[in-house]
Amino acid sequence: MRQSRLGRSAALARLALRIGGRSLAKSPRLIFASVDRRRMLRHDLALRTADDVVETLGSMKGALMKLGQMASYIDEDMPQTFRAAMARLQRDAPPMSLALASSVIVDEMGAPPDRIFARWDPLPFAAASIGQVHRAITLDGRAVAVKVQYPGIARTITSDVRNVALLRRVAAAAFPGLDTRSLVDELGERLREEVDYLLEADNQELFARYYEGHPVIHVPHVVSELSTARVLTSELVVGASFEDVLGWNQRERNMAAETINRFVSRSLYRLHAFNGDPHPGNYLFHGQGRVSFLDFGLTKHFSAEDLAPLVDALRSLVIENDGERFRASLERAGFLRLGAPVPTATVVDRFGLFYSTVFRDAPMTVTPAYAAAIVRRFFDASGPLAPYSDVPRAYVVLQRINLGLYAVIGSLNATANWRRIAEEIWPFVNGPASTPIGEAEARWEADRMEKQVSLDRTA
Repeated sequence: MRQSRLGRSAALARLALRIGGRSLAKSPRLIFASVDRRRMLRHDLALRTADDVVETLGSMKGALMKLGQMASYIDEDMPQTFRAAMARLQRDAPPMSLALASSVIVDEMGAPPDRIFARWDPLPFAAASIGQVHRAITLDGRAVAVKVQYPGIARTITSDVRNVALLRRVAAAAFPGLDTRSLVDELGERLREEVDYLLEADNQELFARYYEGHPVIHVPHVVSELSTARVLTSELVVGASFEDVLGWNQRERNMAAETINRFVSRSLYRLHAFNGDPHPGNYLFHGQGRVSFLDFGLTKHFSAEDLAPLVDALRSLVIENDGERFRASLERAGFLRLGAPVPTATVVDRFGLFYSTVFRDAPMTVTPAYAAAIVRRFFDASGPLAPYSDVPRAYVVLQRINLGLYAVIGSLNATANWRRIAEEIWPFVNGPASTPIGEAEARWEADRMEKQVSLDRTA
């Protein structure tokens, strides 16, 4: 894994030269080829280029690989060949060697994995930007997933974050035509948190305890006695991947999307925290709307003060249809400069797009094109509001979650009455259950509250 800033810059430069040389070599053949032959040559060029990009970013790990992961599900304008290749980075990045993974276990736990665990699979079943995951059986017989951090990844991330020009170059390739400054700045600020597995363990347990017994949402518990700063051991979860779900019938895809939507909304408005890394490789699906949520390395916690302007903006626009109050809420939150010389109608048009799934009390299908339009609007630096708008630091991860949520639901072509589902969860509405999943969730919530009251009485 390349760790120095100079080495990583050179690797990307060599990649660019290979791509350019490959295109130049093909150009005479393209000029004189028939239409069908030209199409085949271009497809071959795109495929080889995409594979080269994936291999390079996968071997580099860190922030560069994270950008590739995000590109695979957010940017609908990326050619399909690239999107399919980049999607491999979600779960199938090149792993570290068996000896290197074992050495991390020894360093962190004082003994090799075959002594720490009753059984240890030396081959990882998932490898991503920060670490890779192995199956194991504990000494007391529990099946677990053991995430092992890549040695030196903290130094790699520090190198990437300092090399802003490098990150922006990669981001521009991943998201053509978009202003990627916000994306790069957010990535640089937040990625450092993901290398602290003790922090991740605390966050994962927060979610696991909150969603204990939920009918469709599952978060695996952490095995704390087998977890350290660079090794995170959790209950093993087996399920279908996001790619598998894309082949399921539309009813199953709708239910999966509803659960993902409920998880994001409930975590924000009820738990006041959520997983800040929403790429599809972090979900496992079990049918009938049941989804397991993994990887809590980037968890954002909100205070009541953080949420107040967001809740006020939502109520003002969606419930009360009050554009002026909506604008004032955005100004208070820092999304819009106070007194910006733009009409309120323009503000509503620009920012209201992010609420469009909940404007109407009617079923709505979220398509890939719709999700891509929201991403383009978010990164657009040429609109009339661009000089006067910003994403405040407290809400940068929230915007990433919103974009990721739209991208995932759009990939599923999911249909639901998103407004009614949202009203069940919004604390200022507390609407009745609107779907079978909602009815099951309402029963779970009632049981959870009853248990909490009982605990409070005995305390």
